Amino acid sequence: MASDEGNTRIDSWIWSVRLTKTRSLAAAACRAGHVRVNGERVKAAYTVRTGDEVRLRQAGRERIVVVSRLVRKRVGAAVAAECFVDNSPPAPPREEAPVMAHRDRGAGRPTKRDRREIEQLRGR
Repeated sequence: MASDEGNTRIDSWIWSVRLTKTRSLAAAACRAGHVRVNGERVKAAYTVRTGDEVRLRQAGRERIVVVSRLVRKRVGAAVAAECFVDNSPPAPPREEAPVMAHRDRGAGRPTKRDRREIEQLRGR
């Protein structure tokens, strides 16, 4: 299942603890400079150790985690949660979906006035 070894690549660890969906996405994040370990940009082959602070920037937010356990193979969500301490700031609240204009089925093509009202509802 999970192996506590000293030789764990950063891209493999990020993928193993489910911070990214695939290992190739983790490696791409390293190549793009979105992964920092103890404040330094690292390559995908960097060896991570217990106690390192990993900062991963993805999807417009930054994840800050401290490595508490090393794993090489992907583990379940419950085990993955035990492998790091999450110090990330809380995610910003999601915006509510805008009100969508509703037209009755078979009402035909919207008129110019209808189209302008729909655009006003959408905030354009």
